[in-house]
Amino acid sequence: MEKIELLVFLTLKGIGSASGIVSYDDSLFIISDNSSYLYEYQQKDSKLNKIALIENPSENTPKKEKLDLESITLKGKELHLFGSGSTEKRNKTISYHLENKKVEQKDISSLYNDIKTKLHISSDELNIEGVLFQGKNLLLFQRGNGAASKNGIIKIVNFNYKSNIYDNLEFIPLQLPKVKNVEFTFTDAILVKDKIYFLAAAEDTNSTYNDGEVLGSIIGIIDSKSFKLEKTIQISDKHKFEGLTLYKSSKKTLEFLLCEDNDTEELKTTIYKLMIFD
Repeated sequence: MEKIELLVFLTLKGIGSASGIVSYDDSLFIISDNSSYLYEYQQKDSKLNKIALIENPSENTPKKEKLDLESITLKGKELHLFGSGSTEKRNKTISYHLENKKVEQKDISSLYNDIKTKLHISSDELNIEGVLFQGKNLLLFQRGNGAASKNGIIKIVNFNYKSNIYDNLEFIPLQLPKVKNVEFTFTDAILVKDKIYFLAAAEDTNSTYNDGEVLGSIIGIIDSKSFKLEKTIQISDKHKFEGLTLYKSSKKTLEFLLCEDNDTEELKTTIYKLMIFD
């Protein structure tokens, strides 16, 4: 990770406050924390489709009512979207099957309540911003931008997505660098072979609900077995990157696509390409 290049990949009208992205075949699937749609951008014909996730969906849901979908991950032929858990309205997961186009919604309040109780994370602190499946385990990336700065990985051992049954919960704390005395905290993560690549942003606020001044974003690497932090690099001093997906890879280069939450109601988002050269 010695050399990186960050550039604009494309700008999309019709999506605001992008919070997660997955590259699959020739499509980009994007979520917004303000919206109850899943967006599919088909790159071949530059077409943007909207997939309703609930009845009477909205693209700019009032803050108190929004699902706050902050995480999206691919498992097999299904996309899984997770709410942040930062309020009672945000305790939902939604799955979208890429072949039969079926949408299923599930309440995971019991799981989030277990996390808060067993791992001693208060309701004011819980803020899930990234999720990935690792074999039979589910990893949730807790953004520690609350007053207690509880940043880390929640490991749900032998997790059954259909039933919400699991064997054990573990919290793996991870302290990230600071800028202007503000710590970077998780905003997304993906698994690439045996490494976890993650994004983290520094935002001058001690609230999981209210936004603050953005001081930039980093990308980093965590060993997926030991969960030890290996490296971080600051990639911006002004962007709040919240979505990360692997786009292309070769022996010497990894290409990621990133999306940015601009914390506005404007239905416009820029997708960035981040290239990392070995």
